[in-house]
Amino acid sequence: MRISQLLFVVLFWSCLVVQGQNKQLLYDFVEIPQAGMVNPGMETDFQWYSGVPALSGIMLQAGSSGISVNDIFANDGLSINDKVRDRAVFGMKPTDELSGTFQMEFLNFGFRGRDPDIFYSGGMYLEGDAIGYWFKDYAILGFEGNADRLNQRFDVSHLKTRGELVNIFHFGVNKRVDRDLTIGGRAKIYSSIFDFNSTKNKGYFVTTEGENNIFASTLNTDMVLRTSGLQALYDANEEDNIAGTAIKRALFGGNLGVGVDVGFTYHLNEQTVLTGSLLDLGFIYHTNDTKNYTLKGTATVEGVVVTPEETINPDTDFWENLVDDIESFVPYEENSQSYIAFRPTKLYASVRYNFGEQVARRGNCECGINATRNSLRSKYANSVGGQLYIINRPRGPQAALTAFYQRRLGNILAVKGTYTVDKFSYTNLGLGLNFQLGPVNLYAMADNLLAYRNLADSRYTSFQLGLNIISWGKK
Repeated sequence: MRISQLLFVVLFWSCLVVQGQNKQLLYDFVEIPQAGMVNPGMETDFQWYSGVPALSGIMLQAGSSGISVNDIFANDGLSINDKVRDRAVFGMKPTDELSGTFQMEFLNFGFRGRDPDIFYSGGMYLEGDAIGYWFKDYAILGFEGNADRLNQRFDVSHLKTRGELVNIFHFGVNKRVDRDLTIGGRAKIYSSIFDFNSTKNKGYFVTTEGENNIFASTLNTDMVLRTSGLQALYDANEEDNIAGTAIKRALFGGNLGVGVDVGFTYHLNEQTVLTGSLLDLGFIYHTNDTKNYTLKGTATVEGVVVTPEETINPDTDFWENLVDDIESFVPYEENSQSYIAFRPTKLYASVRYNFGEQVARRGNCECGINATRNSLRSKYANSVGGQLYIINRPRGPQAALTAFYQRRLGNILAVKGTYTVDKFSYTNLGLGLNFQLGPVNLYAMADNLLAYRNLADSRYTSFQLGLNIISWGKK
């Protein structure tokens, strides 16, 4: 694959794949089994549950911290060229991101063991995640060129992007230590379908006055684009077998990795609860179908140089000669070295205050030899609190703060409302609904509700939904 094609692919992903990954509505929503996926140490009262395959957990998030579709295409009387220049090329910062993620569960189940204090869970889900930061100096160079920007260094580190598609197998154990403390852990095996990342680039491009020509262009770089799985998918697409290849790589046929999730729930008193979790502390070792592309070193080119003494051959292809010179000067290499890619680790923490009427749990609260120790606390009709979310990203940790209110109407309906502040929005209002119709559990959640008045003007959107079957056993 030519370097120009590779650059196009990277820029395409950076611009068009629009994360969060923050599941503030699902977090600590203990009526929903999938809440255990964001805190393996959450309190559970289920005897067992089973997600409906491919329907138990569907999640999609997309965000842009610097610009919206409406900023460019709104009918406001301004020239689109002016809006691209003012709001995108010069209006966005290198820290602005465009990112997105999705998840789809194919299998999710849980059951209580012989020891009623221990709950097991397991399953498999597909996750795709991509992020690209605004490559500002690249955009300026592409939009305006370098003729009027002598001696200005364009920073090549503005190119930071990564993405992956990975199938995840997991098995977890949740233990109620006593009436106040519940802890949990989950082991994960990652089976990568494809991966790409270019996050540690350094260097510059500068145009100066030339010695043998008008201008001289200097490229000083230490850049790398690492990929795995893309060539296999490209070949499979040529053979019209991309689905079969993707499934094979998802089922341990690609690159493998391991990880863990840990979490806890602790009651400070009867009504105040602390929770926390650390997710995806792990990595994938890419050894299969890897292709890496590097630019490392310094090269200076002065363009086409013709001295007056030379006889000009009208058949000379000066442009092709220039291209050949550049390709020989630029220190470009390809290799198939293995590499390790760390997962985007996530941290959650919350404090919750419960009040109002008590709602008895459905779980088997008095069971086992130590019935008093095994007793679960009753739920309250109302809960308020705050949540913290931090995710590790290529330009450093990214945080969000959430305030929430939850209302339970018996054991049939639970509602959670959130207000979240992060780099995407300061007005993010979310709503989550959980319905329990006998053993059938249905939940639906959506973020940034105010943006639904004009989706084109939104910089963030998120939704989750799922369907489960739940049993609480005999009381």
